[in-house]
Amino acid sequence: MDIEIKKEGAVLLVKPLSGRLDAGNAPEFKSRMVDYILQRNLYIAMDLSEVEFMDSSGLSALLSTVKTIGDRGRLEFFGISSNVANLFSITRLDRGVFKIHDDKENAIQSLNRIV
Repeated sequence: MDIEIKKEGAVLLVKPLSGRLDAGNAPEFKSRMVDYILQRNLYIAMDLSEVEFMDSSGLSALLSTVKTIGDRGRLEFFGISSNVANLFSITRLDRGVFKIHDDKENAIQSLNRIV
């Protein structure tokens, strides 16, 4: 799975470049996210604008990332497609578990306030 990463101050910007986050690539995605966290990237803004489809495996990988960061940092999202937004809404993860922003600037500002 191709993932674009960029550092902006203390915030790591992560952008999965696949149109899908599913059973086929979720294990690799999860492993890469753990690697970033172990490298002390604890404040992550994830751009999901390229992800048009996500299944339960993809959702599980995101939840695992949140759990791995724990109280040491934070994962926040932006650029969410309507399909992924619907999944977050159906699972109610958009209500407290996942912090979702309209754009990259708002996500970075939010994370920089707590760094």
